[in-house]
Amino acid sequence: MRFSAFLVGRSTAPEQDRFVMDALVEHACAAERLGFDAVFMPDHHFTGYAPMSSDPFMFAAYLAAQLKRVHFGMSVTTVPLHHPVRFAERVNLLDQLTDGRLLVGVGSGTTPEEMIGFGVNYKHASALLQENLDLVQRLWDKELEDAPISFETAHYKGAVVQRIVPTAYQKKFNRIMPVALRETSMQRAADSGWPAFIPAFTPPVAASADPFTELTKYFHRYRDALHEAGHAPEVVAHCLSWTTHTYQCVHLAPSAEQAQEELMQILKAYKQAIDREYHYNKRAEVLSGVSLHPHPDCFSPEWIKTWCLHGTPEQVAEELHKHKQLGIGNVLMGFTNGPLTEQRIGFANQSLDLFSREVMPQFR
Repeated sequence: MRFSAFLVGRSTAPEQDRFVMDALVEHACAAERLGFDAVFMPDHHFTGYAPMSSDPFMFAAYLAAQLKRVHFGMSVTTVPLHHPVRFAERVNLLDQLTDGRLLVGVGSGTTPEEMIGFGVNYKHASALLQENLDLVQRLWDKELEDAPISFETAHYKGAVVQRIVPTAYQKKFNRIMPVALRETSMQRAADSGWPAFIPAFTPPVAASADPFTELTKYFHRYRDALHEAGHAPEVVAHCLSWTTHTYQCVHLAPSAEQAQEELMQILKAYKQAIDREYHYNKRAEVLSGVSLHPHPDCFSPEWIKTWCLHGTPEQVAEELHKHKQLGIGNVLMGFTNGPLTEQRIGFANQSLDLFSREVMPQFR
């Protein structure tokens, strides 16, 4: 079973940007040193969600010069915001720079604010994702002697005459990771022999329901489709070993009481940050003509069960054994979620230490 660190941490003012980026570099180095398998980066814009996430490919290239063992993941790249030819080139280049230690999560995006900043209509994002990925796959498959690939999408028009340079390090490149929420995205991952993110982004409709039941449903749907696609055993094994469930907020402490108390401090700061962004979200929704659901109640038991993994090392290990039994290959863990302060970094370091010493060895 694999464990990955999610490089998230909010900057709430311009003067904090560099501090947060430096802290996340140190967090990535600690993750490699302590035995984590990968570090994942988000792709977000304008909000301060993670300052370096305005270009996670560039940030991953910077980290690749320092980290020589872990994989580098994108969670997830908002494909409609990227020119498809440039996306194909950058993925191949980063695949080379990391010696094939690359996993590229792909999705259609989450907020109108990010879309309108790039001139993309949020309502068209899902279709644009499929359109761009189809073109990217054709570009990766093109050989030098093949006829030029001409394309005309809703946003771009052009032709590639020769090939995408550089070529990918991995042959065949099978590290694209869709979010297996929509039926089409799940089926595309299974048919292509790609790992997937198993969604657990919102609490179940029924307050009494167990989020793990939802996780199980989506995982079984993807796993069954993967087997039915007829791939070689090594392809199926690769996909399942990197198929990922994400906990946005992970916190460990020596006692359950301490873990609960500190988690409430973390969530209080997180709520203050998203409340501050709320009127910007609404302004973007008016400009884009899209109205989304409100932010979740950070302190509701349903939200905490879905997004958070917290407690003593024993409690956290008990929850992760359920993932292992289900067949989840990789758990992506956000130890730095929320505004990054010295206190928050101290909480993260405490969790990293306890997890690497007392939890991780049980799954190796």
